[in-house]
Amino acid sequence: MNNNDTMSNLNCKLGMKSILPIFRCLNSLERNVEKCTIFTKSDKCKVVIQFFCRHGVKRTHNVCFQESQPLQVVFEKNMCTNTLMIQPRVLAEAIVLFTSSQEEVTLAVTPLNVCIKSSNEESMDLTNSVYSEMFVGPDEFDFFQIGVDSEITFCFKELKGVLIFSEATHAPISIHFDIPGKPIALSIDDMLLEANFILATLADEPSSESSPQSLCLSQKRKRSNSKADKKDQGRGVHLKKSNTQKALS
Repeated sequence: MNNNDTMSNLNCKLGMKSILPIFRCLNSLERNVEKCTIFTKSDKCKVVIQFFCRHGVKRTHNVCFQESQPLQVVFEKNMCTNTLMIQPRVLAEAIVLFTSSQEEVTLAVTPLNVCIKSSNEESMDLTNSVYSEMFVGPDEFDFFQIGVDSEITFCFKELKGVLIFSEATHAPISIHFDIPGKPIALSIDDMLLEANFILATLADEPSSESSPQSLCLSQKRKRSNSKADKKDQGRGVHLKKSNTQKALS
C-alpha cells in the first residue's frame, strides 16, 4: 500500500528462517486462527503478517524484506518430449529406499517403464555401500508420455522438497524433461495455486578420447610413471654399487 492507500506492485524477497517459524505449528493455527492477512507499506521495508484468532486475539509479525527482481527462466515446459504426472504418495513410496545422504538421483525413462536410481557418480564411490533402484510401471502414472529414451541426473534434495510441498497440497506432480544437460520442470497445478520448480540436470561427459581433461590426466600419469621408473632405476644402480663394494671387500 502507498501513502495514498493505493495498490502498487512490489518485487521483494524474504528470508526463509524468518517466515518458517511463523507458520510452523499448522495444527494450532488451523484451530485458533480465523483469518490471515499479509500486506506491506512503501514507507516501511517490512511485510506485516497478521493472524486474527478466536476471542478477538490478533497476532502481528513484522518481517523485513529486500527488494529484488524475480528470475525469469527461459524454459518452455510444454515443449518437452517427455511428460509424467504422478501422485505424491506413489512418488514417496518410490524414493523411500534412498538414504538421507543421497545428493543426486537419476531418472531413466523408456516407453515401457521408469527407473529411479542412485546417480552413476555416487554408485562408483566405494565408500557408499548403498545403491538404490526402483522401477515404476506406466500404469502407476496419471499421465505417461515418453517421446525419447532419456536418463537425467538432478538434485535429490530439491525433489524431496517439491514432494513435501505436493503432499501438503494433495496435488499431483508433473515432470517435464528432455535430455541430459537441459532443465527439468517439476510442476504442481491446483485450483488454488500453480508452482513451477526448474532444476538443472547434469550434462553427459565427453568421451575419454576427446576430453582435454582426460588427456592432461593421462599426461600427468605418464610423467609420474616416468619419474617413478627413474627413481626405481636409480635405486637399482645404488644397490648394484653396494653389492659390488661388498664383493670387493
